[in-house]
Amino acid sequence: MGKFFSKGRIALLIIFSVLIIDQVIKVVVKTSMYWHESIRIADWFYILFTENNGMAFGLEIVEKLFLTSFRIIAVVVIAYYLYKAVKLKMKTGFLVCVSLILAGALGNIIDCVFYGVLFSESTHAQLATFLPEGGGYAPWFYGKVVDMFYFPIIDTHWPQWMPFVGGEHFIFFSPIFNFADASISCGVIAMFLFYSKYLSDSYSLLVKK
Repeated sequence: MGKFFSKGRIALLIIFSVLIIDQVIKVVVKTSMYWHESIRIADWFYILFTENNGMAFGLEIVEKLFLTSFRIIAVVVIAYYLYKAVKLKMKTGFLVCVSLILAGALGNIIDCVFYGVLFSESTHAQLATFLPEGGGYAPWFYGKVVDMFYFPIIDTHWPQWMPFVGGEHFIFFSPIFNFADASISCGVIAMFLFYSKYLSDSYSLLVKK
């Protein structure tokens, strides 16, 4: 059993599991919900369908094609890093973190590269369809990333006495994200919490070998 669950197989299992879960959620949301449609799960948790052209959590900082190209290059680098880390038999927990980051990045790349061609556009009045007769809503590499998880844990107003923001609406946590974003965040947070020293040591090892 120990040989079956080798470090490399554990990494592959995590990557494929995250990718499958991420893509299933995205396809179901995109083909069954209208754009900006919201489903209330609890006061602090909504399924809110939106799409973005930018980075994780809906941020939009750089041009779309540049961002997609950068993501692909980053994934290639991370994949090579993970390959070398497996070969060097680094700690399983560290490999899990890298695998989560790689899987999340791949999940969002799939949206950017393929979704514009594979799906029709989602609007307030129209559900998206898979492989529409008239073609997709965008060329290759210009697809939008599907987001759906919204956690307005605190929804209130700043006290009136506070300077600059007094009386204004305040929401924590306001970003809308997807399963791939969550995978990246968990991998990064766990890596810095538990493997920060190991991360710096492993970098020199990977460069040398």
